[in-house]
Amino acid sequence: MKHMTPRQMANACAGILHCVGASQEMALQEVTAVITDSRKAVEGCLFAAIRGERADGHSFIPAVLEAGAACILCERDLTEQDIPSGRSDFCWIRVKSTLAALRDLAEYYLQELGIPAVGIAGSVGKTSTKEMTAAVLSQKYRVLKTQGNFNNELGVPLTIFRLTPEDEIAVLEMGISDFGEMHRLSRIVHPDTVIMTNIGECHLEFLGDRDGVLRAKSEIFDFLKEEGNIILNGNDDKLVTLREVNGISPVFFGIREETPKQKLDVYAEEITPLGLRGTRARIRTYAGDFTCTIPIPGRHMVMNALAGTAAGLIYHLSLEEIRQGIESLQPVSGRFHIVETDQMTVIDDCYNANPISMKASLGVLKDALGRRVAILGDMAELGPEEERYHREVGAFAAENGVDLLVTIGERGAWIREGFQEKQKDTGDGPSAQSVHFESAGAFLAEAGKWMSPKDTVLVKASHCMQFETIVEALCS
Repeated sequence: MKHMTPRQMANACAGILHCVGASQEMALQEVTAVITDSRKAVEGCLFAAIRGERADGHSFIPAVLEAGAACILCERDLTEQDIPSGRSDFCWIRVKSTLAALRDLAEYYLQELGIPAVGIAGSVGKTSTKEMTAAVLSQKYRVLKTQGNFNNELGVPLTIFRLTPEDEIAVLEMGISDFGEMHRLSRIVHPDTVIMTNIGECHLEFLGDRDGVLRAKSEIFDFLKEEGNIILNGNDDKLVTLREVNGISPVFFGIREETPKQKLDVYAEEITPLGLRGTRARIRTYAGDFTCTIPIPGRHMVMNALAGTAAGLIYHLSLEEIRQGIESLQPVSGRFHIVETDQMTVIDDCYNANPISMKASLGVLKDALGRRVAILGDMAELGPEEERYHREVGAFAAENGVDLLVTIGERGAWIREGFQEKQKDTGDGPSAQSVHFESAGAFLAEAGKWMSPKDTVLVKASHCMQFETIVEALCS
C-alpha cells in the first residue's frame, strides 16, 4: 500500500494515534494491508476491530498482534490484556466508529492513488455488468474489480484497500438497500464514471416503490467528479428521465427495438440467441459498429455488453479491443454459471433474486435443450406487494416453457400458485408439472424422483435461501 502510515491514517479518519513503547518510528512506516478478518492478519497490517452481530472484533486484537499487525483501529482504549507478552512495537488508533473510519480511510487512499473509479449501481445486473466492464477495460488497462459480494459500506472500502499504484482503473460494484447508503458509498468512491443498470422492484421493504429506488440509487451522483461520465440504461423508463445530471449529459445504451423513440448512443441490433452458448449481436456506437458473440446467454447480457462498450469508448478503447473484451467474459459462480454434468445441465444463478432477474433467467431457460426445470425459491425484501411479485414470476414461468417447476420456501409457494393459475387461464394444465417443498433439504431428499437425465435445471432464489446446497448436490 502507498501513503498509508498509521500517522496518515489517524489524520485521515480523525482518530487519536497511540504508539506503544518505542514505536514512534512504526507510526511513519506504511502498513502492508487493511483487514477486518483476524485470520488474514499478516506482518505490518492494520486490523480494524468491528463490533458485529456475532462477534466483537476487539476480542481478536491479541491474536492479530501476535501475528505481526502493525496497527489496530478500534473503538476503545487497549488494555494490558489486549497486548501479547513482549509485544511493544505497534500503534493503535482510537475512533468513535470503526466502520466510519474505514470509509474515511478508503476515500483518502483512493484519492491519494489518483486511480479513476467506475461505480456500478442499479437494481439488477450489477455484478454481471461489473464483470463485463472489467473484461472490456482489461484489454487496455490493469483493472481491479469488486470480488464476491463486497459491494456495501464495508466491502467497498476493503476492495479499495486492495488497490496498488500499479492498478490503472477500479471497477466498483455499489449495492444498497436503504436511503443514505449510496450517498456514503459515493463519498468514498468519488466516481469518475457511473453506470446504472436499471431501476427495478428491489428492497421495496425500505424504499417503497420504484421512484424511491431511483432516488436512493441516484445518490451515487452526489460525489460524481465534476468532469465525470454517466452511462444509463436507455430502455429503463425511470432512468431515461435523467436527461442531465450535475450538468452532465448521460450516454444511453439499450436495445433499439424495445424503445424505438428513445435516443440511444450505444445500441444492439440483429440479436441472435445461440441457446446456452450465448448471443450474437451487432453493436452500433457513435464511433462505429462491430459484431460480437456474448458468451453468456440472455438478453440482459446483451445490455451488459452495451454498458461495457460505452465504458470502453469513454476510456479510449478501440472497437476491436471492446469486442475482444466482451468475448473474453467468464461466468461467476452463482451468477448464471452453467455447469455441465454427466446427467444434466445446471444453471447456477442462486446468488440472489428479484422479479426482474427471475424473469430474465427464465427467459434464457426457455431456449435450453431437453426438459426445462426451474427450481425457484423466496425473493426477499419486496415489501407489502411481495405476494403479487412471486405470483407474477410463477405466471411468467408458465408462459415461458418451464416443463417442471419446483418451488421451495414460504414465499416460493406463491410462485407455484401463480404458475398453476396461469396454466388454468391458458388451458396448459397437463403440459407441465409443479411441486412445492418447505425447504431445500426436503427437496434434496426427494430430488431423485423429480430430476431426469438431460434436464436443464435453473436454480434461483434470494441468497438467504442458501440454494448453493442444491447446486452442489445436483452437480456432485
